Amino acid sequence: MYAIIETGGKQYRAEPNGILQIESLEGDVGSIIQFDSVRFVQTDQAPIVGSPMISDAVVKGEIIRHARTRSITIFKKKRRKNYRRTKGHRQGFTQVRITEIVASA
Repeated sequence: MYAIIETGGKQYRAEPNGILQIESLEGDVGSIIQFDSVRFVQTDQAPIVGSPMISDAVVKGEIIRHARTRSITIFKKKRRKNYRRTKGHRQGFTQVRITEIVASA
């Protein structure tokens, strides 16, 4: 069984006991979070497809940790113009362990 959920403007495949690294969410480590925007659920009997969302499907997960990704460097240059700019960025993320997928057919 798995589900396709949408959070942070992106879609993720969620499986029970699977770990997702998603955009930063509010909440403390160890707290339970619900994802209501479920687009697709594959059950043992038949798949359930939303148009665009499944109204009564919920994916529940537990927040494992909040962290930041590795640093990336942004470098801009215009040749022969003495123009150089260097910046760095670290995107924050939240790791979530999927505990349960509830889908009513």
